[in-house]
Amino acid sequence: VQLQASGGGLVQSGGSLTLSCVVSGIAFSSNVMTWYRQAPGKQREWVAMITSGGSTNFVDAVKGRFTVSRDNAKSTVYLQMDSLRPEDTAIYYCNMYRTVFWGQGTQVTVSS
Repeated sequence: VQLQASGGGLVQSGGSLTLSCVVSGIAFSSNVMTWYRQAPGKQREWVAMITSGGSTNFVDAVKGRFTVSRDNAKSTVYLQMDSLRPEDTAIYYCNMYRTVFWGQGTQVTVSS
């Protein structure tokens, strides 16, 4: 099983990034997918989730700015991040809900 996250980078405050997480080696379409992030010196926190049916939920800090979507044909989950703020700076991880399967993380840095 492999979760390959990508799409991070350096962006100015107010900018946008789209993260991708490609899943292989396990059934994708029937599983809930989540995104987490870990900022320097802080604990990993849950950011967003999307169910197999496409329902989504977000931590309050990103509501209205982040969108999560999935393409089951490509076994890929996306995190569209708009209106980025310096406090969004973190390593972002994808995770298959209630499993031990995590992506390797992708760094997002938002400059002020």
